[in-house]
Amino acid sequence: MVKPVLLDEQLCFSIYRAQKAYNHFYGKVLKPYGLTYPQFIAMLALWEHGKMSVKELGHHLELDSGTLTPLLKRLEADGWVSRNRASDDERRVDVTLTEKAESQKEEIYERVGACTNYLDFSSDKYHELRQEMNEVEHHLNAIQMDNARFS
Repeated sequence: MVKPVLLDEQLCFSIYRAQKAYNHFYGKVLKPYGLTYPQFIAMLALWEHGKMSVKELGHHLELDSGTLTPLLKRLEADGWVSRNRASDDERRVDVTLTEKAESQKEEIYERVGACTNYLDFSSDKYHELRQEMNEVEHHLNAIQMDNARFS
């Protein structure tokens, strides 16, 4: 008989708890701006890449349109982004940042950056942890590509 791995010994549970803690942490940091963590990462992608189609943004964030569309509607209603049909392709909706988003970018970066300092990780440790999380994700994606392992 295989000995079960206890809940607190599960890597997946540790990642789940860390993700919940991060969302809560960012929620407090972003609350003065009326932004949620998913909205914040959408803003980060737009600040980094500029105007993007909804499809491109969804690809960058790994979110489907069913999740992304309501998120963008809320950002638009709150004045952070505008969504417009592309003039060259009516099927494509482009998302652009508003003046409000551009004018608050540095303040939000500073606030988030200052708060991540509370984690008290050295730069090397921060990058090491990020690399390890990327490695976990890479392995999980590789396993999912090989459906035979789950059959």
